[in-house]
Amino acid sequence: MPPTSQPAPRRAPPALYTPAERARRDATRWTLVQGVLAPVQFLVFAISLVLVLRTLATGQGEAAASISVGIKTALLYTIMVTGAIWEKRVFGVYLFARSFFWEDVFSMLVLALHTAYLWAWWGRHLGTHELMLLALAAYAAYVINATQFVLKLRAARLQAAAAPMGAAA
Repeated sequence: MPPTSQPAPRRAPPALYTPAERARRDATRWTLVQGVLAPVQFLVFAISLVLVLRTLATGQGEAAASISVGIKTALLYTIMVTGAIWEKRVFGVYLFARSFFWEDVFSMLVLALHTAYLWAWWGRHLGTHELMLLALAAYAAYVINATQFVLKLRAARLQAAAAPMGAAA
């Protein structure tokens, strides 16, 4: 009889936070700031997306769509700056902490696309249709990035729930 091979046991992914990082996360007011800004930014994104799609579909409402993308971008900059402060308080670095490295890398693309939109809008470098397509590209990147963060935070909750009582994950 051939020997049966057992699959290698699956190792749990490394904890998102060390106990000290979790304590710092829970103690800093920047966690609350991020928790408020993220859904506000998403609401502005949803409204803006409708306005951008309306402009693309009808050619109307360019001013409202453009202003909405500007507001969304201002919120993005705000959440990025406050997020960098949060990362510094929790992990000791302003960006690219081990736990959020890839989310931060992709955030740079999101920032670049939103900034390109502002540059093109203010400088009138693109026509309305192209400008709205650039906004959609920025928004697609934003959705991917937001999904990264939501999945990461869900993993952190699951790790915390799986930790033995009294132990920090």
